[in-house]
Amino acid sequence: MIKLRITKASGDVGEHTITPVIEYAFENYAKVGFMKAFRDNEKQSDVYWLAWECLRRAGETVPPFGEKFIETLQLVEVLVDDSPNG
Repeated sequence: MIKLRITKASGDVGEHTITPVIEYAFENYAKVGFMKAFRDNEKQSDVYWLAWECLRRAGETVPPFGEKFIETLQLVEVLVDDSPNG
């Protein structure tokens, strides 16, 4: 399971799971497979897009994706749980 820990500039912290619908939305946005994008490209802007999509799907009001949105972030961490029990 992959999650993002999103720390906003305001100091608010939240964790968001990368669900299949978020992976699907990412692939439509990036025009590349989800795992391939992170294995081969490793672009931080893709992580910020995922943070934007997670927050948007969680019902938060966010600016359109771009610099205005990224300015609302302090840190986005990718958390990977490889344990068999999730």
